[in-house]
Amino acid sequence: MAIVPLSRRAALLAGGSLAASAIAAIRPAAAQGAPIRIGELNSYSRMAAFSVPYRNAMQLAADTINRNGGVMGGRPLEFIFRDDGATPGDAVRVAEDLLTRENVAFIAGTFLSNVGLAVSDLANQRKRLFLATEPLTDAITMAQGNRYTFRLRPSTYMQTRMLVEASRGKTQKRWAIVAPNYEYGQSAAANFKKLIGSAIPGVEIVAEQYPALGRIDAGATVGALLQARPDAIFNVLFGADLTAFVREGNTRGLFERRFVLSLLTGEPEYMIPLGDECPEGWVVTGYPWEQVEWPAHKAYVEAYRARFNDTPRKGSLLGYVTVEVIANLLNNANTLDNEALVDAFKDLRTDTVVGNVTMRGLDHQGTMGTWVGETVLRGRTGTMRNARYADGANYLFPEAEVQAARPNV
Repeated sequence: MAIVPLSRRAALLAGGSLAASAIAAIRPAAAQGAPIRIGELNSYSRMAAFSVPYRNAMQLAADTINRNGGVMGGRPLEFIFRDDGATPGDAVRVAEDLLTRENVAFIAGTFLSNVGLAVSDLANQRKRLFLATEPLTDAITMAQGNRYTFRLRPSTYMQTRMLVEASRGKTQKRWAIVAPNYEYGQSAAANFKKLIGSAIPGVEIVAEQYPALGRIDAGATVGALLQARPDAIFNVLFGADLTAFVREGNTRGLFERRFVLSLLTGEPEYMIPLGDECPEGWVVTGYPWEQVEWPAHKAYVEAYRARFNDTPRKGSLLGYVTVEVIANLLNNANTLDNEALVDAFKDLRTDTVVGNVTMRGLDHQGTMGTWVGETVLRGRTGTMRNARYADGANYLFPEAEVQAARPNV
């Protein structure tokens, strides 16, 4: 089923350019000046399924920009990639090295929420711009937000709200929560508890399971959920934890006749490892890349597949959009002065392969959205059906909550 974009996006994406303002409007001559170096740190070893395709797409986008004139009047864009070790301590050391030894203009990236928060705190201490691309915790743009940190991807609040909205009209009252026991999982669970009552009045949380990230005891987790006899499940597990949980849940009938909301499960990085064990009918956030018919997106997919001989993942899309946003920032600021870059980022609008992405000045949260739909097994591979693009602009925190959380920012 082809995905139809929101009406306000139709005109924006009809041109079919590989990328919009940051790439399509650049100069025809290849960039030749001194390179602008951006430090990028991510969990390339521990979270390779997401971060390696992300890095591939960043390289594709940067090469495209550089072939067509670069940024800031003809300078090539160069990314210095480093592994953040998937721990806050390692990430801070890597970020410091990028800023000092590598002399980058600013830093971007990180995957895990606790790692992103640590680098955000460093950015605030050092007064250097940090674009958090993947970490989803609300704290990055809310309670622990600061002048120097911006976030591109939709947060746990935004994606949980998308799923809760999709559950409106359901009648299941007894819910269980299963989430990894660190910042991202805890944030998602708190948001679910806060929001689900608006869609299904009278909800009761009858079980909560928080296995350690990467160390789930799937048997014990599934057993505890079965014992609670919930009508529905809110799942936040991903990666290898998700695969183990689904396999055990399928074996023991956990998902039979139960409604499931699941963050991130529709993303190819997590869907592909499930294979023919992919459960059907879960309502998920994800990325059905093969169904998106927007011309700019299709051109990006064709370029990605030609370059890497592989299909794109959600990480690929995020990496590509990240470079589009960074290129647009540099062109708009037309300087590497850190304070000027921060000021230019506020309310910056970028036309990307998923349409407009605006970095809201109030909380530094980007309006990039994601897709919401149902899981379905086609052949031996899971994908999404009835998917729609949920524009992040429609799911941001209310302004009053932002102002309460960030009174001094």
